[in-house]
Amino acid sequence: MIARVLILLGLTAALAGCGNKEETHTVGSTEGVYIDVGDLKYQVQMSRILNPNDVEDAAYLAGLPASSQLPGNEAWFGVWIRVENTNSDKALPAASQFTITDTQGNVFKPVPLQKNPFAYAPSTLGPKSVSPNQNSVAGQGVQQGSLLLFKLTTESLANRPLEFKITNPADPANTGRVDLDV
Repeated sequence: MIARVLILLGLTAALAGCGNKEETHTVGSTEGVYIDVGDLKYQVQMSRILNPNDVEDAAYLAGLPASSQLPGNEAWFGVWIRVENTNSDKALPAASQFTITDTQGNVFKPVPLQKNPFAYAPSTLGPKSVSPNQNSVAGQGVQQGSLLLFKLTTESLANRPLEFKITNPADPANTGRVDLDV
């Protein structure tokens, strides 16, 4: 009887200790999971192929040069992200380097968008702040995230899963990764 009580006390102490530790997650096996990159939290809200002939998607593609028509073996691909600074006392720079890699090792970088209210723009996030701002077009949009636009080959879209990588601006060796749903 005394042995059982001691074992239960030991288990209780071990479990209580587990609750005091905050876990750091740098890999997301799917979209929607928060990952830690440096001291900021990132969440891929959604990713999908964009259709320039669709009214909603045309708004996401605003700001591309007029000559941005893609050949038949390429597609526009959007990744919407949300960034949070949960730190209560200091402003932190958000990431400016992102890539998508397919299973064959092909790497794609975001295509810059000019004057697009949905486009992600790296910034410094103040304490307890979120990007995109809730009162912005991107924050009020369906995805409630800022858009990173990629030009992918249709072959790469078949080479899944696609890995989305976020690089910490303060320490490029520190990255976060999310498998994208396609």
